[in-house]
Amino acid sequence: MIAIAILIGCMLGVILGMNAPMISYTYSSYLAISVIAALDSVFGGITSVIKKNFDLKIFITGFFGNAILSILLTILGQKLNVDIYLAAIVVFVGRMFTNLAIIRRYYVDKWLKRLKEKNKKAEIANDE
Repeated sequence: MIAIAILIGCMLGVILGMNAPMISYTYSSYLAISVIAALDSVFGGITSVIKKNFDLKIFITGFFGNAILSILLTILGQKLNVDIYLAAIVVFVGRMFTNLAIIRRYYVDKWLKRLKEKNKKAEIANDE
């Protein structure tokens, strides 16, 4: 089922990529920082779901707040002729890696618990 969803997503990406207009160099830094800010919010949301403290209001305000702040930093940096947006990229990507590590540990621990339970059941069945 997941493989079918991935395949459909890849085909849609190729079709949209071939037919979508190219983003001009002027706006590419705005789009890049917005996407990174949005991904940071998504990974933060997944992490908060795992920790069982997800709040939709916090997620929505963080999603748009991060995107708007990062775009404003990019605009300010272009006006000052300084790449300030690089600082935002470093912070957002650092947080993304931290959240991804938390998500990875959660699912690895869950998988190991399930594996141990299967081994215990197999041992009990063998003892009988």
